[in-house]
Amino acid sequence: MRDTTELDGTLIEGLARLAVRVGLNLQPEQELVMTAPTSALPLARAIAEEAYRAGAKLVTPILSDGEMTRARFAHGHDAGFDAAPGWLYDGMGAAYGAGAARLALVGEDPFLLSDQDSTRVGRANKANAAAYRPALAHISEFRINWSIIACPTAAWAARIFPDLPEAEALAKLAASIARTARLDHADPVAAWAEHNAALARRSAMLNEARFDALHFRGAGTDLRVGLADGHLWQGGASPAKNGVICNPNIPTEEVFTTPHAAKVEGVVRATKPLSHHGTLIEEIEMRFEGGRAVSATASRGQDVLSQMVGTDEGAARLGEVALVPHSSPVSQCGHLFYNTLFDENAASHIAMGQCYASCLEGSDLTPEEIAARGGNKSLIHVDWMIGDGRTDVDGLRDGADPVPLMRAGEWVV
Repeated sequence: MRDTTELDGTLIEGLARLAVRVGLNLQPEQELVMTAPTSALPLARAIAEEAYRAGAKLVTPILSDGEMTRARFAHGHDAGFDAAPGWLYDGMGAAYGAGAARLALVGEDPFLLSDQDSTRVGRANKANAAAYRPALAHISEFRINWSIIACPTAAWAARIFPDLPEAEALAKLAASIARTARLDHADPVAAWAEHNAALARRSAMLNEARFDALHFRGAGTDLRVGLADGHLWQGGASPAKNGVICNPNIPTEEVFTTPHAAKVEGVVRATKPLSHHGTLIEEIEMRFEGGRAVSATASRGQDVLSQMVGTDEGAARLGEVALVPHSSPVSQCGHLFYNTLFDENAASHIAMGQCYASCLEGSDLTPEEIAARGGNKSLIHVDWMIGDGRTDVDGLRDGADPVPLMRAGEWVV
């Protein structure tokens, strides 16, 4: 297969500039820790160059490789699937604690491990999540500027467009990524500033409204999501606790907040498949009582779904709720990306597992204070899509009439 070296250099340069200047807003003399699959090396190199131009003190790349990952599952000893490189994650956590920024490049084959033992995949993911948790706290609590951006790769493109010739598939994925990253604008950085301002206005409106809950209604969905006490809505660029304003996700179309882990009731049905650790989970349906998913079914990928919600106590509760218009650029691409960075920005969604403490009023909240507000704790954070062109959303306040927020998947306020 061709690799990303055959992509248009203008696209690579544009993505690198966005990653450093918009996604991270990397500061002079700041270090950068960057993870990337080897298939995304051209973009990783361009980002390193752009970062040094921006004054980075040091860029440390950490690379993964699909073939090496598959070798582990094909030939590794069983006990090894409960192991994780804690020493590596300790080092990453130390770097974040010392002020380094964090960038993740995605672009690997979304179904790399789809033919491997799902139990082993689940065990390995759980071990990694547990080992990475202390370092991840710097991100989930928004202590540092961080971001995620994608690189089109041949293996990923082949999964999305299996009926197209290799070069055509890669070009089509590259065009979709360029569109969703707003690289089709004359000045992408200015376009992102305008988009961020719009998301900030939407977040401010929701924060002023102080809703107690959201009510989702759609095909097969009738779900009430209680919101955490002192919740805050965020979207687009936000200031991290280190004072740097960054865009954690490129692309992003959502405004999101923290639900109350004990106040979710009703039935919800997925509107798009979920690609999770190499398995496509289709037609998810969950029923919530007292905040917990008491049933979780899927027409495909049931074993993986069951493993996911059974990871720990918090895995069957919500850690995020997000509103996304059906007309978003990601949705308008007209295809799944099989990557949550994109697919979550095509539709309103919820996430099982860990909450974002940054979506709660107050700074440096203790785990006990987060839990008291209704924030959830888990090793996982998995988004899945529940919105489409048939979805209505109301804001609820005790003793007041419902306030229409979305009708047929579009904002009405």
